Amino acid sequence: MNDRLDAQIAFLVEADQLKSVTRSNVLLDRSRPENSAEHSWHVAPWAMVFANDMPAGADLGRALSMLLLHDVVEIDAGDHPVDQNHHQAEIEAKEQKAADRLFALLPEGQAQEIRALWEEFETNQTPSAVFAKRIDHIQPIFQVLCAPERQPGHEDIARHTLFEGRAKRMKSDWPTLYRRASELFDTPFSISSDLDRCLSFLAEADRLKSVQRASLLCNRSRFENSAEHSWHVALYALILADQAPTVDIYKTIQMLLLHDLVEIDAGDAPVFGDHDASAIEAAEQAAADRIFGLLPDQLNHSFRAIWDEFEANQSPEAQFAKSLDRFVPPIQNLNSGGGSWVDYDVTWEMFETRVGQKIANGAPGLWAWVAPRVRAFLDGIKANA
Repeated sequence: MNDRLDAQIAFLVEADQLKSVTRSNVLLDRSRPENSAEHSWHVAPWAMVFANDMPAGADLGRALSMLLLHDVVEIDAGDHPVDQNHHQAEIEAKEQKAADRLFALLPEGQAQEIRALWEEFETNQTPSAVFAKRIDHIQPIFQVLCAPERQPGHEDIARHTLFEGRAKRMKSDWPTLYRRASELFDTPFSISSDLDRCLSFLAEADRLKSVQRASLLCNRSRFENSAEHSWHVALYALILADQAPTVDIYKTIQMLLLHDLVEIDAGDAPVFGDHDASAIEAAEQAAADRIFGLLPDQLNHSFRAIWDEFEANQSPEAQFAKSLDRFVPPIQNLNSGGGSWVDYDVTWEMFETRVGQKIANGAPGLWAWVAPRVRAFLDGIKANA
């Protein structure tokens, strides 16, 4: 029995529901509405890109943790679009009630710690919370302004939000972003500065929301995408940090936020599919060259180094990140009737070889927890075949 890990996994499975909370924003290609899990992922690379603009005393790791958590309460409370009238006291009451339920799923001490992070973001008093809030308020505006074609009505909402609404403080708090956003209401987006290169990279990252994976959501409603997965596995790192107490967990989180960006070009390669490993590696290296190359040189080098470290799988942080990347899909499969295991006719031997070894390499405690559950599930499928 491992009551602590049981509770942590219960919270992380419940968090999967955030992928089904629809927002009023749309993807940059206007193909569909965005969901709150995708948004929670996208604002995190925004924080990484603009880390040099953090206010004095802010901590990037803490800000990233807040952004991963900030919308979890929407599982119960829903999203509240900025262009609609809301009773603020009612929203706050709903979100506090949601926080009561959701964070209580965690082990008691950790529940208090994670709840405190969420409360810190909500009260917006510390430098790290101020930075996270700025990102959360400005990112949706640029999601409108950097789109090749703007969704009807959304430009008006973005204009009101920037000049009269919750982002109007950006004029004094973040003048460079405020000025560039102001210009883009009258001029199509083009690249003429390092700031524009950053915005181009972040706009390109939006395409990760359209890369389909082999894993189903826990509610079996659809396949997940790589942006949702990147958010969820980073959240796993935050919650399960005690499984690797000597690693720099914020470095691991940054690896997981960036690790699948290459799939924008190279696509997802399901672990149980038949692939040419050398061809996949070549495609992902070329994708990394192009995508990280959109950034100014210094950020290109630092982000590429984070991605390369993850791929090399040599540092403790990378090994833990790789373990989590392999650990999350089995949890979803166990909660969705088998998911990709059924699609790919997976046996225990296949699972142990392709997945188990990587989980055990960086997180032996997670392997000990999940292995008997997966084996019992797969043996049950085999017995009923």
